[in-house]
Amino acid sequence: MRIFASVFKHERMQRYFLYLAYDGTAYHGWQIQPNGITVQQVVQDKLSVLLRKPVAVTGAGRTDTGVHARLMVAHFDFEYDGDAERRIDGAWLTDKLNRLLPPDISVYKAVPVTAEAHARFDALSRTYHYYVHFNKSPFLRAYSCRLYRMLDFGRMNEAAAVLAEYTDFTSFSKVNTDTRTNDCRVMKACWVELSPGEWRFEIQADRFLRNMVRAIVGTLVEVGRGRLTVEDFRSVIERKDRCCAGESMPGNALFLTDIAYPERCFEL
Repeated sequence: MRIFASVFKHERMQRYFLYLAYDGTAYHGWQIQPNGITVQQVVQDKLSVLLRKPVAVTGAGRTDTGVHARLMVAHFDFEYDGDAERRIDGAWLTDKLNRLLPPDISVYKAVPVTAEAHARFDALSRTYHYYVHFNKSPFLRAYSCRLYRMLDFGRMNEAAAVLAEYTDFTSFSKVNTDTRTNDCRVMKACWVELSPGEWRFEIQADRFLRNMVRAIVGTLVEVGRGRLTVEDFRSVIERKDRCCAGESMPGNALFLTDIAYPERCFEL
């Protein structure tokens, strides 16, 4: 009788969204790489240990080497028998997983979602922040880029507003990537003064290309230095040539800060 029950027991799959944060300093980005430790690999390994079975984790996107996330979302599937009480409790998983993860990665919560919900493809928007400062500070150096000449942030905001008028951002993309299209829809792009000598660039879009934010910031800095006009910035976009844009800024000052999803992902 036990054999019969074990053969015919009804198993179900529950998908979960993991909301997490990480300091990217020690990692070769989010996505698993053959030549270095990544955040995805660490989370996947620890989750597999906790659940006592191999677990595949899919992130909302990739962050480059040294880039941080105040909010990353990833999904994974967990198979359980037909009894709903056997599903994972989100609070339990959050607590236990945080005990296994290193200090530079933390989980905020684990949320059950619909079977079709996808951390990457269902994301409506993603928001990044890039930090710059001008005065020497031992407390900012790890997470902000120090610049040595004040910039014209008014002119930089004029240029940043131009981004919303375009969709093809080839000029700000890393070359030879595996993306099918370089089209993105920018919903917000502006510089905000946090305190005297400290600024933050905020950008929200439906998707981002590899290296896109750091290349945009590097080109806007050229506008702020007076080396490019607002029209020059527009021309950089229209030429669709990475060589025309500014240099890529350091990754340590870049943070993924938010990801938005439609309500249907959570309608269980």
